Amino acid sequence: MAHFAELDENNVVIRVLTGCNQDIAENGGEQSEQAALYFQSYTPLSPNGVKYVQTSYNNNFRGKFAGVGMIYKSDIDKFISPQPHASWTLDENGVWQAPVTPPTLLLDSNNKFYNLVWNEPNQKWLATDSNNDSFEWNTSTLSWDSV
Repeated sequence: MAHFAELDENNVVIRVLTGCNQDIAENGGEQSEQAALYFQSYTPLSPNGVKYVQTSYNNNFRGKFAGVGMIYKSDIDKFISPQPHASWTLDENGVWQAPVTPPTLLLDSNNKFYNLVWNEPNQKWLATDSNNDSFEWNTSTLSWDSV
């Protein structure tokens, strides 16, 4: 099955629908605008929809499989997740990067991974262990400090 993401005027995915592979092959082929227009000819856009863009269920093209709320970036021809935090920037591969490199995740004393979260107001990585003890990543010493 072929899959198409319906985009609104801001290129935000509002729904993902399936189509027939044979129809796509006979009307421009995968990733073509012709195939998207053919799909639109028998699948009307919703009230906020402006166009369809094909997406790959197997992540073979356009980055990753589109989902509702994701954004299609035509300049890099990829579907990306919404920006997680205002300070994060999009790299050339369409991946959001934090302003501080995430620390390597270590196992706590119970051999469980720390739960890692970004603290936007303080621009720091925070973690909790399996005992709910809290830590913050110290970029000077490259170690976890108790909070």
